[in-house]
Amino acid sequence: MQPTADISDAHPDAQVAAPILRDFGAKHTFCGPIATLKVFEDNTLVRSTLETDGRGRVLVVDGGGSTRCALVGDRLATLAIENGWAGLVVFGCIRDSGVIATMDVGLKALAAMPKKSVKRGEGTADIPVTFAGVTFTPGAWLYADRDGIVVCAEQVNG
Repeated sequence: MQPTADISDAHPDAQVAAPILRDFGAKHTFCGPIATLKVFEDNTLVRSTLETDGRGRVLVVDGGGSTRCALVGDRLATLAIENGWAGLVVFGCIRDSGVIATMDVGLKALAAMPKKSVKRGEGTADIPVTFAGVTFTPGAWLYADRDGIVVCAEQVNG
């Protein structure tokens, strides 16, 4: 994958996310087509999605920016790795950050928070979600590295 800085330079129409998310996984560079979820303080849909074949996609979770509980922990990060997800971007919190830091997973999120989410089974999948100044559309391509996140309508070469 090209660095996000180069992708941004070569594709002026690409969306670049505001630098509000931190790296948590050991894998700092990842890319793939986007799959989306919109949830709020409920990670039931996150788990059921990560239990499916990721097919190299990046799961973008719009958690409403809540910092009151975590939407992803080490067990869900393990599911992402085992099921072929390229990475996770969470507009919300994660937990088990010490363990996740040692895992071969790309994971960007707002912060770490030890409290677990509720389990109501609420949320929506496969819709455009907007945060960090970017609209993440299912099927568009997300590129992430230590510099940040770039989203392009289609896959870029390199």
